[in-house]
Amino acid sequence: MKLFVGSLPYNIVESELSNLFGEFGSVISAKLIVDQVSRESKGFGFVEMSNRSEGHKAMEALNGKIFKHRTLVCNEAKPPVKRGQRRR
Repeated sequence: MKLFVGSLPYNIVESELSNLFGEFGSVISAKLIVDQVSRESKGFGFVEMSNRSEGHKAMEALNGKIFKHRTLVCNEAKPPVKRGQRRR
């Protein structure tokens, strides 16, 4: 199950994100989204849990939880939307 995690502290690293969700089950991947130019975190990311039951458990426990002075947003990730090609 893939989860969207928002309102993350900007100084978090992927290993911290993985450890945070690891309390609720097996984490397959944890990915922070970063700005392409500055390489700084945009404050959100995605975590993939090994099954839906663990994903729901993590979602229920972490959505609205205060983590490093930020209130986390955690819900099931939506499939990516394909963007149209840009004109140049």
